[in-house]
Amino acid sequence: MSGTLLRIATRSSAQARTQAEVVASGLAAANPGLLAELVFVDTLGDQRQDVALHTIGGQGVFVKEVQRAVLDGRADVAVHSAKDLPSEGADGLTIGAFTARRDPRDALVGSTLDELRFGATVASGSVRRRAQLRVLRPDLHFVELRGNIHTRLTKVPAGGAIVMAVAALQVLGLDQRIAEVIAVDAMVPAVGQGCVAVECRIGDDATAAALAAIDHAPSRRAVTTERAFLAQLGSGCSLPIGAHVADGQLSAFIANDSGRTLQATVRLGHDWHATAVELARSLYAEILR
Repeated sequence: MSGTLLRIATRSSAQARTQAEVVASGLAAANPGLLAELVFVDTLGDQRQDVALHTIGGQGVFVKEVQRAVLDGRADVAVHSAKDLPSEGADGLTIGAFTARRDPRDALVGSTLDELRFGATVASGSVRRRAQLRVLRPDLHFVELRGNIHTRLTKVPAGGAIVMAVAALQVLGLDQRIAEVIAVDAMVPAVGQGCVAVECRIGDDATAAALAAIDHAPSRRAVTTERAFLAQLGSGCSLPIGAHVADGQLSAFIANDSGRTLQATVRLGHDWHATAVELARSLYAEILR
């Protein structure tokens, strides 16, 4: 793609912009002569920061408008945090690259878990994080948390904490704010957390070839397996869910509206997709009992 302009659609938040700039740099390094231009898009999730994410559609609220910019020709690729992508792909688009994954874990800012006083307030907009923290500390009080990274860092409750993705803080060089990183076996991350996904139009072979140069095969295999787990539960599933692949194992978490939680870890055999689907089926059937 020497001498080609590649237009990259992204949200305009500091995290999204930085992720898109990293993708642009990687593409330019792998494809000499390629020029990248960022196309900023506002999403529903950016526009409605006054309400909880799960009330305006949950997963997908940060990606649809970015995807539309590619589908209608305003951009050539769309860059997303992989955890924001619905399990069902958008018609006309394909994921051309999963970048090398950063730290996928969740973290507390403001206090460690053990140092939080009884009944302390923890802010998080994620139903998954709340459900898993309730298992660890049933006494905690939870409040909503919305806004970009810098805004959320100003909302640490007095004597409490906020929960954020380690990777989000790493991207902006803010990981020094972390009070405690929570182990995966205590809090299973969101599907795709820590990874960036890059979409292009189906049939755009030149762009797909350029993206292949930044596709990280181990991250693709892991995140694709996690997405298979999520897809089996269905796009309409609103239960708190986590799934993470590492070291040949799939760890998963699910909770129901009554507060019952299930967590399991299985060894992945030769067919990672089939194992993910089977685990999703078994956990879903059990949580509904």
